[in-house]
Amino acid sequence: MPRRVLTGTVVSDAMDKTITVLVERQIKHPVYKKFIRRTSKFLAHDEGNSAKKGDTVSIIESRPISKRKSWVLVADSAAGGQAG
Repeated sequence: MPRRVLTGTVVSDAMDKTITVLVERQIKHPVYKKFIRRTSKFLAHDEGNSAKKGDTVSIIESRPISKRKSWVLVADSAAGGQAG
């Protein structure tokens, strides 16, 4: 089964080797047919503490690392987020 890849914004980098990523998606309301914004927060493993708050990063699904952390930062995405 392929691993999911999500793109979001780093909202916290206060923890050691862990970042909090806010992922936003849009769904269509079943009755009103209007698009609604839904958000989810994921804890992701950041081995080099390279991502900073406000960066746009990609995360990939992995084995459980801790109780709430089952995502890993994609390395090439973090470097691109810092440059811009």
